[in-house]
Amino acid sequence: MKSMAAYNGREIPKEDKVFAACQKANDAISRYGKADVINATVGALYDDEGELVVFKSVDKVMRSLEPKDYAAYGPIAGTPGFRDAVMKAAFGSYEPKSFTCVVATPGGTAAVRNAIVNYSCPGDRILTHSWHWAPYKSIAADMYRSIEHFEMFDEEGRFNTADFDYKVKKLIRNQEHLVVVLNTPACNPTGYSLSMDDWYAVKKTLDEVPLEKKVALVLDTAYIDYAGNPEEVREFLPVIDNLRANILPIIAYSASKTFTLYGARCAAMICLAHSPEVAEEFGMVNSFSSRAAWSNPPRAPQEVIERIYSDESLLAEVEAERAEARNMLLDRGRAFEEEAAKCGLKTVPFTAGFFVMVPCDDPDKLLDKLSEKNVFLMPFDDGVRVSVAAISEAKCRKLPEIIRSAMEELD
Repeated sequence: MKSMAAYNGREIPKEDKVFAACQKANDAISRYGKADVINATVGALYDDEGELVVFKSVDKVMRSLEPKDYAAYGPIAGTPGFRDAVMKAAFGSYEPKSFTCVVATPGGTAAVRNAIVNYSCPGDRILTHSWHWAPYKSIAADMYRSIEHFEMFDEEGRFNTADFDYKVKKLIRNQEHLVVVLNTPACNPTGYSLSMDDWYAVKKTLDEVPLEKKVALVLDTAYIDYAGNPEEVREFLPVIDNLRANILPIIAYSASKTFTLYGARCAAMICLAHSPEVAEEFGMVNSFSSRAAWSNPPRAPQEVIERIYSDESLLAEVEAERAEARNMLLDRGRAFEEEAAKCGLKTVPFTAGFFVMVPCDDPDKLLDKLSEKNVFLMPFDDGVRVSVAAISEAKCRKLPEIIRSAMEELD
């Protein structure tokens, strides 16, 4: 007997490509040292010396917690103080006009998972863009759904609103429910942010969905606080706060990234509902799914974020550290873009964020060639992802020519 698992039609790989790429990079660092290796695989922010960025202000609060603050169970939907604080974190100065409800989740992944499970049906297709975070497919498959994608960019490199419109109308003909996942601002893996024109086009398509059909518009905003000016990157909020009653916007907000608490797994899903009944239902169904999947989200990071938002001077410290980290990241992204343009390396349209995407025909062969040069990137189906969050600006300037040269060697 070689298998006991019930695969139920799921394709489960024997090896996780992300883990494999990170392991190869770490092996090279052990052998040659950090300075001689470019490890652009990691989806977390590192300083120029290769150390994980953890805000000192956040660390100070974490270390001040009493045992009861992290050991006791918290409410399934999150502590009241955290739920109030995360609204401020997610929306900034914008005050939603809709009826809102917050459910805490262990990471943004869990928010996307809950949205799919509660706003689509088994067998449904979930719509997202062609360049997307690979686990969307795994989450959908594990819930007996599948992914349909629209082409993210047209031939001119603009957001492909025509294909978005076509795919929404195609799917809604055959499904009562449709979940649309848009990862913006600063998409993983491309770094692209929808423009206001893009958002108005998205709204136009959703306004044309028949009223008897139901759409959950899930915005994975994991990188919003590293995508540019905090107020400017939230200018789209009034657009999604003004959709018809059969469209439910859901913000998946990752406090893990915003507060450099990756391993603490802290996030929230927030709805913008047209009625108090739909908002109340949102809290009920997502709390039910949370209870069934992980029971309670971690309490410690919720306590940390509640304390930060209850102390103006502490919040100012956190925001100052985040601004410094954001500027460092933006400088790295611009440096990579500049050098890519100089050497003729093609990249997918990029705005800001943790990642830049380089399209190529055979990612695995390219990664093998780059590993010979002690360069490690993340493989995707149609390209390789560069984490500018994980490497210094100097390495960001050096890397495009290395990639271009490796591609030339493969031709």
